[in-house]
Amino acid sequence: MKGVPMLNLADGAPSARIIALGGYQPTRVVTNDEIATKVDTNDEWIRSRVGIESRRIAAPDETVADMAVAAGGKALAASGLSAADIDLVIVATCTTEASIPNTAAQVSDRLGISAPGAYDLNAACAGFCYALASASDAVRAGTARNVLVVGAEKLSQWIDWTDRSTCIIFADGAGAAVVGPVTDPAAGPGIGPVVWGSAGEMADKIYIKDRNSFIFQEGQTVFRWATTALHPVAKLACERAGIDPAELAAFIPHQANLRIIEAIARKIGAPQALVAKDIVTSGNTSSASIPLALSKMLERGEIPSGAPVLLLGFGGGIVYGGQVITVP
Repeated sequence: MKGVPMLNLADGAPSARIIALGGYQPTRVVTNDEIATKVDTNDEWIRSRVGIESRRIAAPDETVADMAVAAGGKALAASGLSAADIDLVIVATCTTEASIPNTAAQVSDRLGISAPGAYDLNAACAGFCYALASASDAVRAGTARNVLVVGAEKLSQWIDWTDRSTCIIFADGAGAAVVGPVTDPAAGPGIGPVVWGSAGEMADKIYIKDRNSFIFQEGQTVFRWATTALHPVAKLACERAGIDPAELAAFIPHQANLRIIEAIARKIGAPQALVAKDIVTSGNTSSASIPLALSKMLERGEIPSGAPVLLLGFGGGIVYGGQVITVP
């Protein structure tokens, strides 16, 4: 059994940071025109309502674990750490093919990570923010030194492709981050305090009834809730991190709907912040959407190293959460 390296907490709990990120998308691109051959819709209608031009859909034999391994492997390689350095693996997902075995243990094994703590976390579209907060807490508490956090979803296997209200929105993919301790205390925490919560009274607005059902979403109700209830959460996350919204370099919300993204961004009061709009070509990938969008923005050099970025996840449950991070 591999032991977890003990951190020296006598000098105070260490802060946590994101060391590296990685993303993965399936190769198949599904355009709005293709969807229009299956349901009564068209490209203009889809763009005007959800802002999506195309999305990626996994192959029939491509699993949630396959995509998580691809994204997690990229993040691990970019971190400069070895598999032996990872003590804990957390996979945020709500679309696994089966509940047992958990995805995290499979991902760990396939990446050569020996005997880490491993668990799946289901907070739907807020899953990455929840998992990131859990990883940060584990590092600060000394439970783990380095944590691999993955958001991975195969929503296509839970979609009724004859239902226009859902088949135009959801897609597949994975994003990952390696989280570790802050090595320079003067730099401050790399992952700010999480602000999270839930609205269980709205659980029937986004759900999958059982394993023989498809995802259901009451779109207008969710839209009204998201555009009125979430900007205070975002502002509070900034406040707890000691960041004025005017200092944000970027805002990376869950890629739910382009109109929702733009409405929340306006209300935060950070006009200078670059707003992620990966939904346009990726669709809604639930827990994968934030790390996937963030990893792409960093790859393109759109956010400078050390800049403060606000993350905000929200979705089925209904659950929500957000935090300010410093990008690697």
